[in-house]
Amino acid sequence: MPTSRETILAALHARLSMLPVTALRGEALPERVPADGLLILRDGEPGEPEVTLSPLAFHYQHRAEIEAVVQGSARDAAFDTLTASIGAALAADRTLGGLCDWIEAEAPRPVDLPVEGAGSLKAAVIPVVLHYSTADPLT
Repeated sequence: MPTSRETILAALHARLSMLPVTALRGEALPERVPADGLLILRDGEPGEPEVTLSPLAFHYQHRAEIEAVVQGSARDAAFDTLTASIGAALAADRTLGGLCDWIEAEAPRPVDLPVEGAGSLKAAVIPVVLHYSTADPLT
């Protein structure tokens, strides 16, 4: 049986997979970026939980990361559209179907990355904070 953490991350990946871009999880950046853009979900760090004792519960603010990458001549507009669609997908269900208490993204910090022999990439890491509680840090 998957842990709460894995269930929530899988649900987040499924939500990102509904966007009209290629969405991967934990993969290396491929040599070619698909024309529609690319998202790579990184599991991130659950951090140190706050603990309540009665009943015993571990309250996490898990920081996952979404790497968003676009390429091409209209990369600024494509990047803007991509980040807005991520925001809309997360806002549509802030609890991922009741799996977590709240999900929120932080603002991206985009960078332009030159690529030899090809159009440059526009990329950013978008931190996503997943608020959830569990009865055991290993489940």
